[in-house]
Amino acid sequence: MDPISVGWLSILPPVIAIGLALITKEVISSLMIGILSGTLIYSIGVGANPIVGTVDTTFKLMASRMDINILLFLALLGALVVVVTMAGGSRAYGRWASSKLKSKRSAQLATSALGALIFIDDYFNCLTVGTVMKPVTDKYGVSRAKLAYIIDATAAPVCIIAPISSWAAAVGSSLQATGAFESDLSAFVATIPYNLYAILSIVMVITLSVTNLDFGPMVKAEIAASKGDLGAIDTKIEETTKVSDKGRVFDMLIPIGALILFSILAMLYNGGYWGDDPAYHTIGAAFGNCVAAEALVLGGFAALVVAFLLFVPRGVIGFKDFMGGIGEGVKSMVPADIILILAWTISGVCRDLLMTGEFVRDVVEHSNIPAALIPAIIFAIAAFLSFAMGTAWGTFGILIPIVVPVCAAVAPQLLVVSLSATLAGSVFGDHCSPISDTTILSSTGAGCNHIQHVSTQMIYAIVTAGCCFVGYLVAGLSNANVWLTLGTALVAMYVVMVVLHKVYMPKADSE
Repeated sequence: MDPISVGWLSILPPVIAIGLALITKEVISSLMIGILSGTLIYSIGVGANPIVGTVDTTFKLMASRMDINILLFLALLGALVVVVTMAGGSRAYGRWASSKLKSKRSAQLATSALGALIFIDDYFNCLTVGTVMKPVTDKYGVSRAKLAYIIDATAAPVCIIAPISSWAAAVGSSLQATGAFESDLSAFVATIPYNLYAILSIVMVITLSVTNLDFGPMVKAEIAASKGDLGAIDTKIEETTKVSDKGRVFDMLIPIGALILFSILAMLYNGGYWGDDPAYHTIGAAFGNCVAAEALVLGGFAALVVAFLLFVPRGVIGFKDFMGGIGEGVKSMVPADIILILAWTISGVCRDLLMTGEFVRDVVEHSNIPAALIPAIIFAIAAFLSFAMGTAWGTFGILIPIVVPVCAAVAPQLLVVSLSATLAGSVFGDHCSPISDTTILSSTGAGCNHIQHVSTQMIYAIVTAGCCFVGYLVAGLSNANVWLTLGTALVAMYVVMVVLHKVYMPKADSE
């Protein structure tokens, strides 16, 4: 299937999907309609039958875009969560952690800290943090929507400024390919101080955890949670399956620890750390060369084996119950699998069929942008493109080769901050787009309704992005003064948070 240029029509499918999802609160049908609208445009454009061609193109694209490794990892993780719960490990861990964390504030901060520590891969972060922290956040009345936001805001935003991560490799290789930097690591590190969205997202998470300055739809979710309605949609295994009374804290910690350890070792292994090529015999190079999804499958399988050896010989779970738990865990991940497949497909419609990225690139190249406004405008374009396509990697892969020559010709002194704005805008879209895989995985990991997660975190992301835009305006006008840029953005964000909290709280009280 060769791509075609359809102009403004190329942005129609994601607009339809996102709009319907926010209006109907039903993501699967919204994504499917968005996909079909795109394949219909493509079929008419290439002269195919509008009906047969649309359906045929949809499922061919769907099959080609599926990442089987991520689907396998989800299945393995679902199985691990169920068997650990059946063994009583989650219950025991919840009691233990609750004795150590004494308040809602400490539970939220602990969740944020764990999210920041698991910086190697955003998929791994989204699913692991939710699995570990749900028992604790549930006890202290943290809504699942708030948990999903904390997970999401410490996934991609942390990965994009972590020098050792799957994201660092993708960004570094894209930057080095421009020829503007000596090495991919130096290129990546240079962008970190100006990556305002990542920095401001982390600051906002910490601020909300410490001060509870909630605003927007999250206020209602938190008030409901304080009354016992956490907004959880995950299956209560304790209610449908007998949970062992032999479970101990280590029955939770050892399998999750094994998942982390074996996933890291698998990343090093398939990244070539122990291979024949000496270029990958360093940890940073191996992480950069690894295929994270493949490594996560190996780590998930190894963790499931560890759980089997830990539970079955001790009689915590019988062999038949353990195998039954695997089946239940796989089934629990089916809704997330469906949403992910549809999200990948609509991204493929934009990237592989309708040339959405190329359309935006052409608009940028033919516009006359004042030099001082370049960082802010680039941020806005990257944010729009990433939100529409649901992918940060695809966005900065498209825009970085455009940004470098534009800055070289118009404002060389703004090259680094403009590249940082590209990455920041890309992460914004990846963070909050309803069709982003990390958004989907965050709601899955937290056991939260996907559309509720999108609607409650959207205003947080928009406020952060708006303050970033102001920061990049200051960067352009001040010739990239990092302290003035960062300071302005942070002050603006805090002021807006305080004002919006005062606006929303009386409304929530009156309802």
